[in-house]
Amino acid sequence: MSSINPTMTATDSRPRLLMIIPNRGMGGAQRAFHDHSVELSNYYQVTEVIFNDDLPDMYPSGNAVRNLDVPGGGGPVAKVQNFWRRVSRLRELKKELNCDVAVSHLEGADYINLLSKGREKAVVLIQGSKVHDRNISGAMGWLRKSVLMPWLYQRADKMVTVSRDIIPEMTAVFGVPRHKLSAINNSFEVEHVRKLSQEPLDAATQAVYAAGPVLVTSGRLAIQKNQAPLLDVVAALLKRQPAKLVFIGDGELREDLLAHARALKLRVYNAMNSTDVLTPDYDVYFVGLQENPFKYIRPATAFVFPSAWEGFPLALGEAMTCGIPVVSTDCPTGPREMLAPTVEAPTTPLRHAEWAEFGVLMPMLTEPASLAADMACWTDTLVQLLNDAPARERLGQAARLRSNDFTHRRIFGQWKELIDGLLSERPANA
Repeated sequence: MSSINPTMTATDSRPRLLMIIPNRGMGGAQRAFHDHSVELSNYYQVTEVIFNDDLPDMYPSGNAVRNLDVPGGGGPVAKVQNFWRRVSRLRELKKELNCDVAVSHLEGADYINLLSKGREKAVVLIQGSKVHDRNISGAMGWLRKSVLMPWLYQRADKMVTVSRDIIPEMTAVFGVPRHKLSAINNSFEVEHVRKLSQEPLDAATQAVYAAGPVLVTSGRLAIQKNQAPLLDVVAALLKRQPAKLVFIGDGELREDLLAHARALKLRVYNAMNSTDVLTPDYDVYFVGLQENPFKYIRPATAFVFPSAWEGFPLALGEAMTCGIPVVSTDCPTGPREMLAPTVEAPTTPLRHAEWAEFGVLMPMLTEPASLAADMACWTDTLVQLLNDAPARERLGQAARLRSNDFTHRRIFGQWKELIDGLLSERPANA
């Protein structure tokens, strides 16, 4: 086990908090982990714990980091051995640091946190729907959903879900007692995002944005984000009016999406292709990962979000913070809570555009039987929105206002209340 930064100090009398994640790297979970580490260090001694150092630290917090130094990968026997090595090493670390509260991010970290539980309070953060996650599949998926989660989640002192709509599935499907569950939304660096969104685009990108209405989407190019049908929607939209679609982000489905766009006869710009020259002559732009995605979002006409499932999506919240109208699937979970917080979810999947208080909720683009009709609904709605400037102005202002509910100060005030409540439950001599 190795220490990457200085660890907790004996002279600091604040409660000792461990935050556990399998790896650092790049992703929404890692970004949320960084925010938690930074903000909670205002109240507690925070030490981050990772399984190994295979990935670079994309979101350094400046807090102490302890590396369990147990690799991943290998065959079934090696995986089982490494799993229990992680449990053993984390149990030792909790004792060494005299840990008061241990908070785990992501499922792999949850298992290790709960199996190594000692005197400390164990908190599990659920960042997305488990029931609707299509990555949890096959025999191992069945084992996780039917055995590991129902058994292990009972050991948590508290389970925090990023969306209120995850709570029912945790009780009904996994048997977690309701009193152990709390919903605390993800938070956003609201003022920082707004400041970054004001940075100007380079001249070539400005020319693209000046050439017509721009739809922008941001996120990993992956099965969860379900971007392929969005290309079909844009192809249909272009038969009715000019528009452009900008993808911010990268991922394992990049080549599939590029091929699908070209099969639809869309003109595609790929920033990862050194021979492509950025001009207004394309229909779809894959601009890749951006250090400042917000300067691409704010000047766009609308933000589109076709996800198949979510937790409490950072990309959607940050687009709202930028003050542009957002159009999102009514997927589980998060978008409805963000855009229509007072409106109950329909008992059957949404099959029409719902012009909500803070954005537009749309049919999901995942059901083969209704996909053609759902894509047509998307196309009609985008045509309507792109030709209704007052509606865009109203929705953009409403989204910006709603994002104020997700500031770090507001959200981490709720986290402090939860952790302090757990600490107060411990015996005085603990």
